[in-house]
Amino acid sequence: MDARTPDFSAVRTAMQRYVDQEIIPGVSWAVLRGGEVVDQQCVGFADREAKTALRPDHIFRAFSNTKIFVTCAIMLLVEEGRIGLDDAIEKYLPQLGNRKVLKQGASSLADVEPAKSSITIRHLLTHTSGLSYGIFDPGTVLFKGYNDARVLNPLTPLTDMIDKLADLPLSYHPGTNWEYSVATDVLGRVIEIVSGKPLDVVLKTRIFDPLGMTDTGFFVPEAQQGRLVAHYTGADVLDPMKPGLTRADNLPFPQAYRHPFPRLSGGGGLVSTLPDMLALVKALRPGPDALLKPETLRQMMVNQLPDGQTIRFANLGPMPGKGFGLGGAVTFAPTQFDPPNSTGEFQWGGLAGTHWWICPGANTSGVLMAQRHLGFWNPFFFEFKRLAYQAVGG
Repeated sequence: MDARTPDFSAVRTAMQRYVDQEIIPGVSWAVLRGGEVVDQQCVGFADREAKTALRPDHIFRAFSNTKIFVTCAIMLLVEEGRIGLDDAIEKYLPQLGNRKVLKQGASSLADVEPAKSSITIRHLLTHTSGLSYGIFDPGTVLFKGYNDARVLNPLTPLTDMIDKLADLPLSYHPGTNWEYSVATDVLGRVIEIVSGKPLDVVLKTRIFDPLGMTDTGFFVPEAQQGRLVAHYTGADVLDPMKPGLTRADNLPFPQAYRHPFPRLSGGGGLVSTLPDMLALVKALRPGPDALLKPETLRQMMVNQLPDGQTIRFANLGPMPGKGFGLGGAVTFAPTQFDPPNSTGEFQWGGLAGTHWWICPGANTSGVLMAQRHLGFWNPFFFEFKRLAYQAVGG
């Protein structure tokens, strides 16, 4: 093969296999070497029942890919001197000051001690604030507390979420641990307070419009809903390779993403397309068209966790070799599942199988989009990344 035209046939074959095995309905991707798109393909279906082939203009539920947009909006405000990374949260949201923390082994929400320090903006960007989610750890005291309080209620605005969080304890002292959480939703509210504008307006004026992202927003306009891909669940939550897909368009709640809801979720509220996500990834590479300054981008991609600490999910356990930067995971030691040359990779994704990555060391970045609930870090994603890195390097 000519070094200038990487061969992605192995990638396509592998992704077609996951579609044929009914692990994912379809998958789209775009891969960059440096600033150049070296491969862009769509495999499988946007709608399996209607047999609609997946196209580049199909709209996906971005879920937690939303977090990188909110992170960028925060970092733009940091660059302008309007927010400090180590500012205490009570500077913007007084009700989140003077926190209580659940004691080790607490059996009720009342079993608390005073927090040893304030939550900072940096803690929120790195998921080290002590906040939780109420999604990933059923059976715990905080899971019940978050769900009883309806922290994630889409029918209430962000202000309501902040009030609910004010009454709930933290799961650990700020800065001492890592837990995926509603922190990015809280940052969405910080953006509103600092800018004096609603989160959707800020994201549109500061990021979507400047980058030409025409299909990214908090809902799909009615005229475009034919382009929204169908959403599916797998056959077995605990076995991601068990064949079988069931249509589930009403996840995470009925009519989600089909009309405006009061809650503008900075943690998971956006829809987007492959071209739009690609525009963002391109803008997160240093260069004349970058959204942020080179030193800001470098800072975002540096692991912020203490030595020896990795990210972990209650249902998956620790993720070895993965730390966390500002707004995404950072690979500091690739495992056998990762591309061997992926040290320094900055990446994150969404619950339904949408992902972005940037790896300065391997000179590659890209976007991978599927729509299978609990498709984040699914085996198809690991295989894709290994083969894509190989193709780019070959």
